[in-house]
Amino acid sequence: MTSPDYLTDPATVRILGADGRIAPSPAAERYLPIIEALPDAELERFYRDMSTIRAFDQQATLLQRQGQLALWPPSLGQEAAQVGSARASRPQDHVFPSYREHVVTRIRGVDSLDIIKLMRGLTHGGWDPTDPRNGNTHIYTLVLGSQTLHATGFGMGLNFDGKTGTGDAERDEAVIVYYGDGASSEGDVHEAMVFAASYKSPTVFFLQNNQWAISVPVTTQASAPFSERAAGYGIPSVRIDGNDVLASYAATRVALDEARSTPGPRAIEAVTYRRGAHTTSDDPTKYRTSSEEEAWAERDPIARMRAYLAGRGADEAFFADVDAEGADVAADLRARITELPEPTTASMFAHVYSDPHPLMDEQSRWLSDYEASFEEGTA
Repeated sequence: MTSPDYLTDPATVRILGADGRIAPSPAAERYLPIIEALPDAELERFYRDMSTIRAFDQQATLLQRQGQLALWPPSLGQEAAQVGSARASRPQDHVFPSYREHVVTRIRGVDSLDIIKLMRGLTHGGWDPTDPRNGNTHIYTLVLGSQTLHATGFGMGLNFDGKTGTGDAERDEAVIVYYGDGASSEGDVHEAMVFAASYKSPTVFFLQNNQWAISVPVTTQASAPFSERAAGYGIPSVRIDGNDVLASYAATRVALDEARSTPGPRAIEAVTYRRGAHTTSDDPTKYRTSSEEEAWAERDPIARMRAYLAGRGADEAFFADVDAEGADVAADLRARITELPEPTTASMFAHVYSDPHPLMDEQSRWLSDYEASFEEGTA
């Protein structure tokens, strides 16, 4: 099991210490100019993002316990890895999440209620990735690891279309794909890396190592850091402190810029911790200890960033405003979830194909005829 002591590894990129003070590791030196150039407003936005999504996440967990959602995958503890990487992406980049990147989708423009619709069973996808309002964010993938193949293929298409390698950072495009330590054991991930390396796909593989693949510890899956796997495919990689939002931002900004300009893949292992259950159908007390959880709670990413901002002069009014926004986000979720309409029968045949398809028309007619065969006119 990876413990918090991993931070003593000089090869791990860390900028903020657990106490919220700037304490860069040797591997972080190259990234310091990026952080030093950030204005206070951007640093405060990192904190606001992390705090508000935690309020949303905790409210969603409660709603699932109250029977309002079929399932919920908490993101508690992983906010820094997600916020830093999402804020490092550029508007033209493409994002392929797994199913826990709630704040990533929010930052890119997706209405968080669309995630709720998915977990409530009201939609098959959640949102339209082609809608400009959703910031090139592709839909959640519940099949472990398959999104890495999608992201690699999409990146290959960017190369074919001449959308990479021009040297214009404001125009060139890249891809970032999120997956976990459990998914890293899937063959799909390794196949994606083979193709990404061979075809120079401008894809950043962002692995959130949260220590547990449901109930399987990371020590069962890997005898060495996950970041070293990418090297076997010739993919430059870096290991970062995933509870340090500044490290996540800087490392991802560099990786994406390199991926789109070279072009070619990059890999990041963000070492973090899933403090909640894998999903609300899971009971983590069955496989991990309270002492382990307490050790990681001491490295809470939000508390770390709050201490850093307070040391820079952020006042209590700012933190109170963020807390109020989080409460508003939670209240908005509670109010809107009860107003969601039930899906129509026709919705199950929509978006199966990108264009109208006779097979879907045939199946829709069959269902209508079948339901009409009942005395009440419905099955």
